[in-house]
Amino acid sequence: MIPRHRVFASFAAIMVMAALAMCADAAVFNPRTFTMANGMQVVVVENHRISAVTHMVWYKAGAADEPRGKSGIAHYLEHLMFKGTRVYGPGEFSRRVAVNGGRENAFTSHDYTAYHQTVARERLELVMKLEADRMTNLKLTPKLAKPELQVVLEERRARIENEPAAQLDEQVRAALFVHHPYGIPVIGWEPEIKELTAKDALAFYRARYAPNNAILVIAGDITLEQVKPLAEKYYGAIPARPIALRMRGIEPAPIAMRRVVLESPRARRPSFSRSYLAPSYHKGEPDQAYALALLSEILGGGGTSRLYRSLVIEQRLAVGAGTGYDPDARDLSRFVIQVSPREGIELPALEAAVDAEIARLLADGVSEDEVDRAKKRLQASAIYARDSLQTGARVLGAALAVDGTIADVEAWPERIGAVTPTQVTEAARRVLQPGRSVTGFLIPGGRS
Repeated sequence: MIPRHRVFASFAAIMVMAALAMCADAAVFNPRTFTMANGMQVVVVENHRISAVTHMVWYKAGAADEPRGKSGIAHYLEHLMFKGTRVYGPGEFSRRVAVNGGRENAFTSHDYTAYHQTVARERLELVMKLEADRMTNLKLTPKLAKPELQVVLEERRARIENEPAAQLDEQVRAALFVHHPYGIPVIGWEPEIKELTAKDALAFYRARYAPNNAILVIAGDITLEQVKPLAEKYYGAIPARPIALRMRGIEPAPIAMRRVVLESPRARRPSFSRSYLAPSYHKGEPDQAYALALLSEILGGGGTSRLYRSLVIEQRLAVGAGTGYDPDARDLSRFVIQVSPREGIELPALEAAVDAEIARLLADGVSEDEVDRAKKRLQASAIYARDSLQTGARVLGAALAVDGTIADVEAWPERIGAVTPTQVTEAARRVLQPGRSVTGFLIPGGRS
């Protein structure tokens, strides 16, 4: 997933300062919430800019919750949720949303699966009725399920097998998480996908798809007072059910640097990446997550970052350089460095330059000015996120689905603002260690 704290745009300085002033006086999304008797939490984010609403149902059920040997079942079930219920036939859900002028989709991650529609405010009751129906009435047969399995396999071929960078990332992740299911791809391993059945999908559905394992988030031109009776009518009528425990295991502390090399005739250009096992907001050393978010901005957050200035502009070794860090995982996360070399630059030379930048960072630390500028960019991104109809629903839903809280989301700008340069440097020294890393080389050539 793309880290939500990484939002890059160019704004005038006066707008940034105005945004920061707002951070001091107000929370981010100002949601309102209640929990129904069956355990389903409902969150409402008012946004009256347009007469539309985004309706999202988040299940605390992702790829990391799959039974061993059934990789890909969470994503497969996401596909099958559009195949009809005892009330509505195959494709009827999507047809009704479309004819009412709406847009809908779904996505699966390691930690959750979410289903969402954006419709006119007057059509909210319709999508609630449809979504509540498939929460409890999904109907699957081998005749319906088997063709969709071929769709999933083709999706894997298109997104993974035919994309060398994705193949390499899949192998790097598997090497980084040696025990935890985060090392298993969300889409699943191909041999296991081929063995999935409608029976497997229904078992996962019955074990985890229930109102007491779900969050309803609605954002847009509506109020909690308007949402509540509709939510009670459609979702509140569904009884709670026992939910399977999230048994994931504990990732052991890494002790050895690992290297993954992929030679592929499909690769158009070489690339270098390095992934470090890192804490998240919820696991490891959570307080470091805010410092690491700032470190990611300083080290690889766009054209003014350390890596970009050094490798692309000054040394002219690369055409692109950046970092990625997603602290929102329910368990441990990863901090990633990615660099694309200029033509004629060998990967070992690029790796040596990256190592030199990391060594300088760890030896000298980060400056107060760097941290202050990174804070302003990240805090401003939180303010501008309010303008989007979907961002609030996505951020809040994702946080709640990994056992975070609304208070965590709303306090994010304040917590980022409280991080000191010393804390950023200490987090870097703890995380950016060779023994915590997997280095990936993508090299054009080799056999297909």
